[in-house]
Amino acid sequence: MECRANGLAKSAKWLQIPSPLCFDIPLYSRLYTTASFLKLRERFTSPSAMHRTPHVGIIGAGLAGLRCAGILIDHGFRVTILEARDRIGGRVCQSDVGGFDVDLGPNWIHGTQNNPIADLSDSSKTVTHAWGGLQNVIDTTGQPLEKEIIEKTSDFLWTAVEDAYEYSRLNKDTIPASKSLLDFIKQRLEKTEFSQYEKEKCVELSKLWGSYIGSPIDRQSLRFFFLEECLEGTNLFVASTYKNIVNSVASTALERAEIRLNEPVVKIEAEPRVLGKKHQVKVTTSAGNQYTFDELASTLPLGWLKQNKSAFEPALPTSLSKAIDNISYGQLEKIYVHFPSAFWEPQHTAPTATSTTHPLTPLQQPPQQTTPPPPELSPFTEFLSPSYTPHPPTPFWNQQCVSLAALPSPCAHPTLLFYLYGPSANYLISQIHTLSPTSKQYHDTINTFVQPFYSRLPGYDPSSPNCRPTAILATQWQKDPWAGNGSYANFQVGLEEGDRDIEIMREGMGVERGVWFAGEHTAPFVGLGTTSGAYWSGETVAGRICEFLAGGVGEVGV
Repeated sequence: MECRANGLAKSAKWLQIPSPLCFDIPLYSRLYTTASFLKLRERFTSPSAMHRTPHVGIIGAGLAGLRCAGILIDHGFRVTILEARDRIGGRVCQSDVGGFDVDLGPNWIHGTQNNPIADLSDSSKTVTHAWGGLQNVIDTTGQPLEKEIIEKTSDFLWTAVEDAYEYSRLNKDTIPASKSLLDFIKQRLEKTEFSQYEKEKCVELSKLWGSYIGSPIDRQSLRFFFLEECLEGTNLFVASTYKNIVNSVASTALERAEIRLNEPVVKIEAEPRVLGKKHQVKVTTSAGNQYTFDELASTLPLGWLKQNKSAFEPALPTSLSKAIDNISYGQLEKIYVHFPSAFWEPQHTAPTATSTTHPLTPLQQPPQQTTPPPPELSPFTEFLSPSYTPHPPTPFWNQQCVSLAALPSPCAHPTLLFYLYGPSANYLISQIHTLSPTSKQYHDTINTFVQPFYSRLPGYDPSSPNCRPTAILATQWQKDPWAGNGSYANFQVGLEEGDRDIEIMREGMGVERGVWFAGEHTAPFVGLGTTSGAYWSGETVAGRICEFLAGGVGEVGV
């Protein structure tokens, strides 16, 4: 759910969350009522009842784990975080391209209304940017698509997407599991008076959905399309990277938690609670170190859980194991291509969209203009599946790129950010994953892949040094075992009970065995696959652990 800014801002009927700790309107009741929750809790003697500080382990120092740790520490718990990497942040991390910091993980804040990440961006003085304008489209022939066709097809597509959300919400019990979002769009197209040419362009443009979910649009479940909805408000590009936001979330944990880096977990021993017996969870890492906790919060990515269910002893409950299998995991990748200058940008222009480090007060509003501003230029370019360059036989070779030169100063830099998914992402990563990022072969391999696309941008001159990349960087999440060899959860055709599966993963097995699950795959429905969802999930699990160990519902406020 990453590059969702260009068209989905037009999808108006997104759900809202009235408070950060409020779940979405549940499609299923809680798996445990208050009475049964308390009854299960009575099976064991809590650490607080034994007059000692409860010790909670957290697997993963991403946003979910860091937020969980902060709340637990503030409520007097002892917290140890086990992190496989040599840094905090998880899938939210940065690197350098051409001397500029860039995000390897999420670039966006999805919706600003009731979004804690948007609030954190303000308080941490993170620069964000909102873009508008009609996207540019390069046709399959390599020529710009006519503006009139772009306007007509874009309006149709985003209206269809909005209608698909509503249709999915209202008909999830009757929509065939095999039906995709692409099927829905094609059926809508047949009811229009579009020409065959316009219909073909609509289908081609719809493929940009792959840049949102990390998988082709024909894999997007229509039945559970409503699970892709986000919060209302503006979608913001994080211009100054997520670094300050992560540091803000991590501040309490960095000061007061024990954080053990380079400690990949290989075994989690969590027996069922037994009446009258002290219950603990044992964790073993790849170095052979063993840890014992009163409760354990797992923020392990969904992709990791899929591949490592055998790490849990005893085995995961059947319903939880099936839920992990059922929810899909996307493979979104990015390429940053840095140039000496932004040859594609019109000269002497500046971004006209809003960029802020905090909300503008009336005194800070720009003065009224006496002349109409020029039309806003979109930084987005969509490349339809090309016939002008060879590629493997697949209908999903379209690319989307964003000009980072359109960011506000001092964040702007002459870099193109490409989003890849599905076959094209798999193809490129297979070519470079054994190469050193500092090698000429790495640079040349990626440039060979993207050059046919950026060479179609205005201002390109093959003889100009300004049109030759000086730095290139590609993510390789699908080769990263600690990320679960992918990017984030999505909902693909064939899914029968996706909402139920999310609820089951969200519930975890904390009550029965002391292992609580968090992460973007367990978030409220409006936060699935997003940083705000990861943050909420950590917050929610911390609250549930506090609630459980305190011995009463509502005794511990978060």
